[in-house]
Amino acid sequence: MATSHITRFLLDATVPDETHDPLGPDCLYGLYTSWCMLHNIKPVEDFAFRSAIRRHGIDPSGSRRRMAGPAAGDYILASYPD
Repeated sequence: MATSHITRFLLDATVPDETHDPLGPDCLYGLYTSWCMLHNIKPVEDFAFRSAIRRHGIDPSGSRRRMAGPAAGDYILASYPD
């Protein structure tokens, strides 16, 4: 079975973490769009993304995940005010 790009995103750009504040839904989606941009993938709409990660057993409002990998740096730099 082919791995969806959402699954790849979760494996590449996030890691489970019970000790930190979870990524909120907006940050998680922002990280996802940064990851998509780095991989030349058209991101799905926010609603579809939230539905997809729920199917992976992740609650968007309390993901218990933190950022990891190159997409994290890209997202942080893009989010930082000038």
